[in-house]
Amino acid sequence: MQVIGKTALVTGGASGLGAATSARLSELGASVLICDLQEDRGRETAERLGDNASFLLTDVADEDSVKAAIEHAVSDSGKLSIVVNCAGILIGEKIVGKQGPHDLDRFRKVVEVNLVGTFNVIRLAAAVMQGNPPEETGERGVIVNTASVAAFEGQIGQSAYAASKAAIAGLTLPAARELARFGIRVCCIAPGIFDTAMIAGLPEPVKESLGAQVPFPSRLGHPDEYAALVQHIVENPMLNGEVIRLDGAIRMTPR
Repeated sequence: MQVIGKTALVTGGASGLGAATSARLSELGASVLICDLQEDRGRETAERLGDNASFLLTDVADEDSVKAAIEHAVSDSGKLSIVVNCAGILIGEKIVGKQGPHDLDRFRKVVEVNLVGTFNVIRLAAAVMQGNPPEETGERGVIVNTASVAAFEGQIGQSAYAASKAAIAGLTLPAARELARFGIRVCCIAPGIFDTAMIAGLPEPVKESLGAQVPFPSRLGHPDEYAALVQHIVENPMLNGEVIRLDGAIRMTPR
């Protein structure tokens, strides 16, 4: 599927991986709706990208909020062709820590945003995409989800985050199989350690130490490298139902 002329919706698009993806899709000629709860950053990102981008305050875990976002996205073109799910949160907490057992509401919150939010966007977007006229390839839409290497090598204190991301990885193939009849492809990217807001507050020596753990290139990933893979997934019709690690060959240690 060619990006130019398409309508795209990017959740978590105000910063990090989502902002880089919004920028790349916009530069390639797509009309991009940035969906996020970070209103100031979202509007700034949309303004920076120019006429091809707009912003809408969106809670991915809320049905009405996502419906409104999709309606907004299709208001001009009448169709939605590309969805990239980058919205997510990270809470670090041990199953049994010094303060006792893991807070159950905090666990639920991570699952609600990361997993339920992703599924909420998938189901509502696919319902709209199925009505698109097919491309010459038969495609009607492409959905890209975001897992993490924590889905496979979750570290101590990442129980909630790793569980939510493993579930997103597991969701990819059944979603791709089911939506194939509509010509909708579903893939998932599992990033390693990227230079995003999640680690922005860490001291520089800590960031360098994290980057040094990556076999090659021995550094933190750049958000635009994630965006480049999103572009390739969209443009390559044989990529479907796959979880792709984007991690420089890192395998996370227990701590």
